[in-house]
Amino acid sequence: MLGDMERARGEIARVIGEHRDRIAAAWVVAQESRLASPGAVDAEELREEAETLIACLREGLAAAVPLDHVVTGFPPIKNAVTDLSHRWARLGVSATAIAGAIFALKDACLEVLAEEISDIELRLEATQLIHRLLDAAGLLTFQTYVDSREEIIQRQNRQLLEISTPVVRLWRKVLAVPLIGTLDSARAQIVMESLLQAIQENEAAVAIIDITGVPTVDTAVAQHLMQTVAATRLMGADCILSGIRPQIAQMIARLGIDLSEIITRSSLADALTAAMRMVDDVSPGEDTRGESTLLNVP
Repeated sequence: MLGDMERARGEIARVIGEHRDRIAAAWVVAQESRLASPGAVDAEELREEAETLIACLREGLAAAVPLDHVVTGFPPIKNAVTDLSHRWARLGVSATAIAGAIFALKDACLEVLAEEISDIELRLEATQLIHRLLDAAGLLTFQTYVDSREEIIQRQNRQLLEISTPVVRLWRKVLAVPLIGTLDSARAQIVMESLLQAIQENEAAVAIIDITGVPTVDTAVAQHLMQTVAATRLMGADCILSGIRPQIAQMIARLGIDLSEIITRSSLADALTAAMRMVDDVSPGEDTRGESTLLNVP
């Protein structure tokens, strides 16, 4: 059985090597009618893709690699398949169309194998091997597509979080971070990074974290706030927590959260007044026009 498989591998490598031009031409024709965005990939690019895939497939079959690892464990063909998926995804080709392209390559190979291998048993073995190899390649393109989309989504989410947590320069050496919505771990990390960077760039002495727009404060949110305050102090700046509404104050007291080491104010205006006192207001003669500036917004 193992001998039959090795013979079949050798025959496939021989046939697709000898008839690569024919296989590539058939594949190009199939893709021109299959792609959801006609013209997204031109005929010349399609032919280059086909030739690369066929060459890598032939190389994988000839290499001393177990059959089940030819696609996923043999770098040339794995890279060829994933590169195709990445390129076509950027052109707007759907995951179904990309996987379908690999299956179309399988059809083109099977057609040639059926004509070039006269031994029925050997042809059957070769057919089964091609199915296994290119089905695995099709699944790899789909997984690559999904991973690429997930990476894009995560990057966009981070960008949205950065936009939703701006750092504002309220006064000389006074910064503020107005928070709106839920403060989870991911957002808390971005708040901390943006604030610490702004403190360094502006040589800020006081940072105001305003939670007026935060609907609720639980133990997790309080922990995130305290970590941000601690990091701010390590940068040499004081921190004021503003926006402590009656409901929030009752909730913090009920949960037993200790904010005694943090300066708190009920409103952003009160916090700004306290901050200006902490930095000794503005030096005599200093021009303060245009002090309020939005920072760290892409």
